[in-house]
Amino acid sequence: MANTKNVPKATFQRYPIYLKALRKLQKHDVDRVMSKELADLVNIEPTTIRRDFSFLGNLGKQGYGYSVDRLVEIFNRELGMDFDEKIILIGAGNLGCALMNYNKWDYVCGEIVCAFDRDTSKCGNTQYGVPVYPIEQLKEKIPKGCHIAILTNTHAVQSTVNQLVELGINGFVDFTAKHFVVPKGVAVKCVDVVSSIQELVFESNSIAEKARKQNEDE
Repeated sequence: MANTKNVPKATFQRYPIYLKALRKLQKHDVDRVMSKELADLVNIEPTTIRRDFSFLGNLGKQGYGYSVDRLVEIFNRELGMDFDEKIILIGAGNLGCALMNYNKWDYVCGEIVCAFDRDTSKCGNTQYGVPVYPIEQLKEKIPKGCHIAILTNTHAVQSTVNQLVELGINGFVDFTAKHFVVPKGVAVKCVDVVSSIQELVFESNSIAEKARKQNEDE
């Protein structure tokens, strides 16, 4: 296994992009791919792709390209990603339903296999092919080997997180915008749409201001 600690952050952030494209190629029975062909799929320069791949060893042959199956295997291993990963969803409201409707993740990771909610009117049926259970049945219904939970709930977030950790969840995707704490060894990825929009507005205004000043100087 390559030492990914030595991989630059920008390079590591491109690895899931490559994996997404490679899994699509694999699904369409493509055996091998040249860096130029992959570049057309991911909109990244071939030289950048070859440099990024070099951190993982000698993966290709000149004139032959890269084995798609081997690349998928290597990226799966290095990124710790598994298409069969069982993901649970906490909160079957509007956002939760949108995530269940999407639930494909472009061949990069697993899928939402079940959801839980405190509102009993949302439970006992299936939303977009995903069964929804009462939160009280979490212990009984959580899939064996499940490690990832998506949080969209806004009620009793900390106590729900505590229970999930006790049941083996060690990774959270957090849409709640609520403060909660987790023990050491548990990962949390926050998705803050409002902050992202605020940052984008600021960047967009800065670009517009620079363009305005440039036009005035001309």
